[in-house]
Amino acid sequence: MKVHVVTLFPGLFPGPLGESIIGRALGSGVVELCLHNLRDHGEGPHRGVDDTAFGGGPGMVLKAGPLAASIEDARHGADEGSESESPVVLMDPQGERLTQTVVDRFAGLDDMIIVSGRYEGIDERVRQRLITHEISIGDYVLTGGELPAMVFIEAVARRVPGVLGGEDSGKADSFASGLLQHAQYTRPAVWEDEAVPEILLSGDHARVDRWRREQSLLRTLQRRPDLLDFAELLEWERAFLRDQGWE
Repeated sequence: MKVHVVTLFPGLFPGPLGESIIGRALGSGVVELCLHNLRDHGEGPHRGVDDTAFGGGPGMVLKAGPLAASIEDARHGADEGSESESPVVLMDPQGERLTQTVVDRFAGLDDMIIVSGRYEGIDERVRQRLITHEISIGDYVLTGGELPAMVFIEAVARRVPGVLGGEDSGKADSFASGLLQHAQYTRPAVWEDEAVPEILLSGDHARVDRWRREQSLLRTLQRRPDLLDFAELLEWERAFLRDQGWE
């Protein structure tokens, strides 16, 4: 997968993406990160990329010209040899909330373009003409879209085949099945007088799988009961939840 990022601050990248699993994916070429500096298309002697908003108000707005030119540069690199245009994703607090379902929607793509918003936002004409998707990582505001872009890139990249290693890696993650992940334990079997649940030491894989599923259901009920309204549940799972007080 090739990820193009339009940003006013390319020095922020790769940042945390350069470490651990995603860093190895970048190093091996399984995921490729291409940065497009918005300032390269700045206007005037100071290469300006922003201006005050028509109608007044505080803050600055990213100008249409430099932003459109940067997106077109990224699109040229992304669409070269491709049969379809790559999506152009704006990281913006007004966008669709980022969920695992949204992540999986992008994970199978060969290329995508991410625009890191800044200041009070971008010129609306660029939003309407060139942006195909808008994504928010939560109902709060940051100084810019670079950190949200990194969150989005990591979430998508770890779903790309070959990034996590094993074919089954990630299948038990929270939200992968619509539920939160069950509790995890590792050595030692007893730590500060607290033992690992005995069933995990039994060697009975069927019982372990059942226990983990029950714990996943229970944790979801306790922490994110809203997820149960959309999860695909078997009848025994529904019965288990009803026994735990789920209505």
